[in-house]
Amino acid sequence: MRFPPQFLDEIRARIPISDVIGRRVVWDRRKTQSSKGDWWACCPFHGEKSPSFHCEDAKGRYHCFGCGVSGDHFRFLTELEGMSFPEAVERLAGEAGLPMPARDREEEKRQDAQATLLDALRLSAEFFRQTLQEADGAKARAYLRDRGLNPVVQKTFGIGYAPDSRNRLKEFLAGRGVGKAEIEGAGMVVHGEGIAVSYDRFRDRVMFPILDVRERPIAFGGRALAAGVPAKYLNSPETDVFHKGQVLYNLASARRASKSSNTLIVAEGYMDVIALHQGGFENAVAPLGTALTERQLDLLWRTVPEPILCFDGDAAGLKAANRAAELALPLLRPGRSLRFALLPEGKDPDDLLRASGPEAMREVLDRARPLADLVWMRETGGGSFDTPERRAELEGRLKAMMRQIGDESVRRHYLQDVEERLAGFFGPAPSRGGGGRGDWNNRRREDGRGGGGGGARRSAAPGAGRRSPVSDRLARSALLGGGARASAAPMREMSILVGFVNHPLLLREAFDYFADLELTSPELERLRSAVIDVYADGQPHSRDEILAELDRRMLLEPFQACEAKLQAVRLWSFLPQAALEDAREAVRQALHLQHRYLSLHRELRAAEAALATDGDELAHAQLVEIHREINNLAGTEALIDGFGLLSGRPAKGI
Repeated sequence: MRFPPQFLDEIRARIPISDVIGRRVVWDRRKTQSSKGDWWACCPFHGEKSPSFHCEDAKGRYHCFGCGVSGDHFRFLTELEGMSFPEAVERLAGEAGLPMPARDREEEKRQDAQATLLDALRLSAEFFRQTLQEADGAKARAYLRDRGLNPVVQKTFGIGYAPDSRNRLKEFLAGRGVGKAEIEGAGMVVHGEGIAVSYDRFRDRVMFPILDVRERPIAFGGRALAAGVPAKYLNSPETDVFHKGQVLYNLASARRASKSSNTLIVAEGYMDVIALHQGGFENAVAPLGTALTERQLDLLWRTVPEPILCFDGDAAGLKAANRAAELALPLLRPGRSLRFALLPEGKDPDDLLRASGPEAMREVLDRARPLADLVWMRETGGGSFDTPERRAELEGRLKAMMRQIGDESVRRHYLQDVEERLAGFFGPAPSRGGGGRGDWNNRRREDGRGGGGGGARRSAAPGAGRRSPVSDRLARSALLGGGARASAAPMREMSILVGFVNHPLLLREAFDYFADLELTSPELERLRSAVIDVYADGQPHSRDEILAELDRRMLLEPFQACEAKLQAVRLWSFLPQAALEDAREAVRQALHLQHRYLSLHRELRAAEAALATDGDELAHAQLVEIHREINNLAGTEALIDGFGLLSGRPAKGI
């Protein structure tokens, strides 16, 4: 009796192979990693003293490195316990809780038909390999030579050549006894309505056989050699044995190679995979000319927990990476995720390997980013988040994406990660309570305090910091100066300090902001420390009381000098004549600007260090973006928004 492949796969999926084998062996505790499904024992098929028999639950396979035996659940029972194959299937189906399928004569006929299709495809692969070595294949051999593919790699991948003929392959297959229906069913000819005589599908193309997990040819991909051909790459059509969304190029071979690295590299095409293999990265696979599918992701995850998706460093590559991230999000679960490696712009793996060697490729892979970073970079990169509504939209969009994740625990951690990134991006709430009143508590996140967070996240999001909660007019004022204008930071700092002293109610509302303020001027730091001491000692509630204490400490004159400078540049909202609401708004916005100025420079130092260490495109883009923001801060000039409306003064130019 024949069994449907899906039925056998379901048994394998339900029963770990270690459960089947564990009844007959004792696992070696030193080498076994049961949490990873990686098991070692002395081989039950031959006598040995040290364990060389290995099985992996993820692959459902065993192999002995001593005697060479290998197989799956069923083969273990048939070879070690002497069962027939149907007996082994019946026993394991019972353990898996699956009813035995009824005999399906039609399914058996379909399997017989598939076997004949596989024969046609196997013979086609032989024909293409043979033709590559003949006179007709000279142009293809030259192409492969120009691409740097050595004969060993060509043989490993079974590369061949389809001659520029309408019937050479068809006649070859017919001469080997393959019938018309099988030739058509295997997708090797173009036929159908309106086509009087079928003709070879692949003509004048370098041919790449596509193998199934048992390493049998099930389809082909062909690369055109002539210029102006409509399809540069052409795949076999869907057939009874080939469904391109369920296959990965080079998967069987890459699975074996993935054992040492515990990962798979997902490239974009055949030539990428072959170039990677030749460069020493034998664990590379590729989809077949389309975006990744759920089935292909499942194939990857059955082999490794975190495959690396390696895309070209251009807009199309980034778009493909984002599509893969969207597809993967709902499917994530513990032990199943993705990492993303973006190549330098304009280069594919073959270009990079030929220009810079395997070490450059290794560096790209070592810098692969987790899926969470890619999503954050996409949602924040190049965006403007200068209003509460836009920031709320970003938060809602990110959280909606994370709620798609099916696994509850992974979903919870991703939502927590989003909260932390948003806090770092927009600034967390103050760490110390100050009994604040007025608008301070409602605006803490707008003020962007907690400067280190933004810099920590920026590496995942070049361009992410285009958020500015200050009004447009204030953003163009002299207060926003920084970077190139060295006087701007002290002017802003003295504005904040003078504003708090001249309006002591602000100290009561937001003392923690004042106490946590970072100052670059030592003189202003002495003044601020004195005001903190004065307020902490007696908590005076009037400006005159604070000034009297400053006079007693010999600091009144420096304070009055600061006031005079602010008056000279007409920053009235920080002076005692300003209405409280004007002063509160001006101080609040100046605090934000001070935080932004300092955090940008921290980020700049971190970005420069990252570029010196990594030197990748993302690090460079990050540095450029930070410089852009600093230049914007340094080069703007206009009005303070809303100044003087309550104070009875018109807005004036700075």
